[in-house]
Amino acid sequence: MSSEIAHIFSEPPARSTRIPGPPPVPAPAAVELTIDGRTVSVPAGATILDACRAESIHIPTLCFLENLTPVNACRVCVVEVAGARTLVPACSRPVEAGMTVQTASERVRHSRRLVLELLASSVDLSTAPGVADMLAEYGADPARFGPAAPPAQAGERDARQPGHHHVPDGAASATVAQPVKVDNELFVRDYAKCILCYKCVEACGVDAQNTFAIAVAGRGFDAHISTEYDTPLPASACVYCGNCIGVCPTGALMFRSEHEMRAAGTWDEAAQSRTDTICPYCGVGCTLTLHVQQGAIVKVTSPLDASITEGHLCVKGRFGFTFVGSGGDGG
Repeated sequence: MSSEIAHIFSEPPARSTRIPGPPPVPAPAAVELTIDGRTVSVPAGATILDACRAESIHIPTLCFLENLTPVNACRVCVVEVAGARTLVPACSRPVEAGMTVQTASERVRHSRRLVLELLASSVDLSTAPGVADMLAEYGADPARFGPAAPPAQAGERDARQPGHHHVPDGAASATVAQPVKVDNELFVRDYAKCILCYKCVEACGVDAQNTFAIAVAGRGFDAHISTEYDTPLPASACVYCGNCIGVCPTGALMFRSEHEMRAAGTWDEAAQSRTDTICPYCGVGCTLTLHVQQGAIVKVTSPLDASITEGHLCVKGRFGFTFVGSGGDGG
């Protein structure tokens, strides 16, 4: 055997110090489209809403949330696409090369105005963040449809509690079909504020909790959020994670602490501070945002961009804060 190749059999092969990793993922191809006369380039697979937000073009939304699958329920985000027969929902329509989009045409504004008027004429939007600004921006006048219509009854025959509802400014008063449901210590349900956006159903289902305690029951004017067989919520499959509260856009689902403070006239978001911390209950490391008013935690949320939670929490993380400042002796 020649001396040139003898070392191959007598010396062990050199080990690579490089740790193998997954193969590189190619970046998605760019797609060019025109939005309000402006040429925009976004990755393939992006939605029209993604493209608009990348260009700081405001598109109103109610049923859309980054951590949920779009269901196209509210139709507030509709835009006009050249060649399309109908207005399309920006939150779910993927961009296409050469697409021409108008986000503020008269047709678009008319549609959004009508949607807002129909909602505000039948639903209490007084605690829906940003909706008052939307009504003003589009000149919506809910009162032109006459007296406000009561919302559909929402199941759970023996779970109703006395209550009353506020009717939005500009809408005539009406007898409300159902009271606020206060049947547990954690949160309340006011279906007079429900716009059937499906977000609570999605959060309870495959998008987050996989509990499937609630769904939309009924059709047309009788459509409402319901437990299985209209079972009272405390007896249902609900695990009280509160993820439905975290995604509700109108306040139909609300922390009981917030509900009681609003009823007492002491709720003041302008006076609240927000502090991010890590949940102390287990080792998962969920990020909590503590909402503090006058030195007391009044509710807990989680940032949508937190990589672990994506805005979702369990019952301990969302509601287990009352021990803070409880005055215990530490023994």
